Amino acid sequence: MPGVTHDEAPLLADLMPWSVAPLRPGRGWPMAPDAASLKARWKAFVRADAADREVLLRPTRARTLHTAVAQLPGHDVSTVRLAREAGPCPEPVRVLHGPFDEQWLIPDHRLIDVARPELWRVLGAGQLFLTEQGYVADAGAGPAVLASAVLPDGRSPAGRPGRIRPLFRRPGGAEPNLAPGLLRYLTQAYGADVAAEDVLAWVLAVARASAAGCVVPLPADAEVWARGVAAGRRLRWLHLRGAGGDRPRLPGGRRPYVRAPLPARPGGLAYDPDEEALLVDEDGGGGGGGVISPVPAGAWGFRVSGVRVLELWFERRVAVPEPGSLEAIRPAAWPQAWTSELLELITVLALLAEEPPFSVGDGEGLITAGELRAAGVLPVPDRSRRPASVLDHHEEGPEGQFALL
Repeated sequence: MPGVTHDEAPLLADLMPWSVAPLRPGRGWPMAPDAASLKARWKAFVRADAADREVLLRPTRARTLHTAVAQLPGHDVSTVRLAREAGPCPEPVRVLHGPFDEQWLIPDHRLIDVARPELWRVLGAGQLFLTEQGYVADAGAGPAVLASAVLPDGRSPAGRPGRIRPLFRRPGGAEPNLAPGLLRYLTQAYGADVAAEDVLAWVLAVARASAAGCVVPLPADAEVWARGVAAGRRLRWLHLRGAGGDRPRLPGGRRPYVRAPLPARPGGLAYDPDEEALLVDEDGGGGGGGVISPVPAGAWGFRVSGVRVLELWFERRVAVPEPGSLEAIRPAAWPQAWTSELLELITVLALLAEEPPFSVGDGEGLITAGELRAAGVLPVPDRSRRPASVLDHHEEGPEGQFALL
């Protein structure tokens, strides 16, 4: 962004000070693109004898069959040691596994090395999350941050973790995770009420990744702010796939359709730019392939942190798991639901690719970090970088004991 230096524009880390590092699962089998596979994996796990159960778990220093650990907030899951577990599978929940890839997770603290309970405590109605994408030099165009309503695991497709920033510090959309005094300052600067959701929308519209962190220039002009917020609201709607409202759709004649059925066991993915077609080869190449079209070039070429989103999404569903592992328990054939999800993903990426980039300008007329410091908005107090105390109830600890927090 010409004219904007890191010294002039504030960082997202200062505007939204409380952040959480990505989750560290420790093992892959408690997450999958379909919930049925997770329940089947759990059943195989609890039916195994002690020796096999040890192998299937894939123990780490943080989690073994004998680790005692509390429940994840909001999930009434057994806390007996996994060595003795014989109950049903905890109900899987939706999570965001990297950019635009909603999968399912068994919400069992005994299976996740580092689950970040502070994030689970603030999940729910009104909450949104911004996830910074890992900075990759010369990665080209792509969003610096992504929004989600479900819990993000914070993984960057380039393997470089960013930070997860909840919009609110407390459940129920209470206490914005913003620098104290920022909303009041912006309301006075623009002559109109500014809400936390407006700041999130602005960040989606203008944030730029850099080696120094995620940069968020703030305009001095109220009209520029209003236009940027409107652009960001559109991006938020696309990131959330119209959650709670109309789903994103391309105009008639441009909507992707399955022109040739996808093979039962897809193996490869290719793109024909002349036909605007996504070609899905059969594993082993022994038969015909599937065809989805029209697929705009913008959808095929859409990248996050330098990685093509469609290819990453597809590869995660066709990668060959280790034989005998719990990951090997998966659908025997490509589910119809995955095809529907793929069509929706193509639609979202195509619409995102069509969104014109929003430019703040050449650096003139900005509210600088120095001005925010002079107004007392920055630096933020240390307490703003720590999670709020949100507990008004008991959380069950290991072996059914209640943790008094």
